[in-house]
Amino acid sequence: MLLVGLGGFIGSIGRYKLSGLLLHHTLDWRFPIGTFIVNLLGCFAIGALAGWAEKHQLLSAEARLFLIPGILGGFTTFSAFGFETFALVRRGESLVALAYVVLSVICGLVLVWLGFKLVTSGGS
Repeated sequence: MLLVGLGGFIGSIGRYKLSGLLLHHTLDWRFPIGTFIVNLLGCFAIGALAGWAEKHQLLSAEARLFLIPGILGGFTTFSAFGFETFALVRRGESLVALAYVVLSVICGLVLVWLGFKLVTSGGS
């Protein structure tokens, strides 16, 4: 847990700094480029790292914990989502992967809306 937490600390700071840098240079854009770029970089990094680890069998279990759920999980959980979806497709479970993608996006958006509405509507 300490390895994941330490990696998450590093990844979160990296996400914050990179997103801030991109936002600073794109203040007049309507598109959330910072989050978009971080998500894409995280997806590439998790794919490359997982492929490298599989091909060369070099990473210990501890190193994988520090790097994948730690640093990359802190950098962006979207990379974990992408990797899990990729793993489902790779195992031949395309319908499960499709359901995971569709349900994650739709349910996620609905729950953001619901949480927002519950807090901003009515009383306190």
